[in-house]
Amino acid sequence: MAGTLNKVMLIGHLGDEVKMHYFEGGNAIGRFPIATNESYTNKQTGEKVTNTEWHNIVVRNKLAEICEKYLSKGDKIYCEGRLKTRQWEQEGQKRYSTEIQVVDMTFLTTKKETAKPVNLTEEKPESNTKVEENDDLPF
Repeated sequence: MAGTLNKVMLIGHLGDEVKMHYFEGGNAIGRFPIATNESYTNKQTGEKVTNTEWHNIVVRNKLAEICEKYLSKGDKIYCEGRLKTRQWEQEGQKRYSTEIQVVDMTFLTTKKETAKPVNLTEEKPESNTKVEENDDLPF
């Protein structure tokens, strides 16, 4: 394989409200955690065990504003993006944070709007033209 791939796909629930930060020039960044769960049954005790993994989500500009407007703690989302690790120094110690830089998101359930899922990367132009079906298919 000639290239590399950095792709993450997650379905989880928001652990907090979207925290927004606005920059000069109109750019914005939103951050929030989502939780994913893994469940299994302990074979020795027969007890059901659930492990929760937390992921730091980062969205930018228009997508960040949409997330702030429609998402609340507990909402279920699907997001797609790439891993990004940041590094900084605090009190003489190196600190690291791994985030998911989201490029595609679908709201699966929201408290503010519980309608059908909304895919936030597809822009479909509205059109009043009707497509006629052709019944003369060769198969």
